[in-house]
Amino acid sequence: MQIHIINGANLNLLGKREPDIYGNVSFEDYFEILKIKFESNNKNIQLFYYQSNIEGELINYLHQIGFSADGIILNAGAYTHTSIALADALASITTPALEVHISNIYAREEFRHKSYLTPKCVGIISGLGLFGYDLAIEYFLK
Repeated sequence: MQIHIINGANLNLLGKREPDIYGNVSFEDYFEILKIKFESNNKNIQLFYYQSNIEGELINYLHQIGFSADGIILNAGAYTHTSIALADALASITTPALEVHISNIYAREEFRHKSYLTPKCVGIISGLGLFGYDLAIEYFLK
């Protein structure tokens, strides 16, 4: 089983950016924890990680993996609230995607309450910190 985690705009700054909201662990460090937790306990799973601040690169990556991967965990960052193009890319592929947000987007500014991606995803996990990625992986393993 191949699960791809895709992080969008500004998520390369996790561990440095607004630690009161996003914590103080980089995603690269957390991804290593996820690999140890899931790949070492289940030889049938491979985790992949991709991050870009560029909307078109995120779309290209979805096109690249969206017909062969078993699951996509997508935290598009601010593109969640602005990108019809990302929503169209999700609608165009066959791999199911689960939307994840570290912070509770519904407890933040009103513009963050609208997601163009949610209708194209199998579900959404919001506000559980980095643990939301663990839960998303568990979902695909079930």
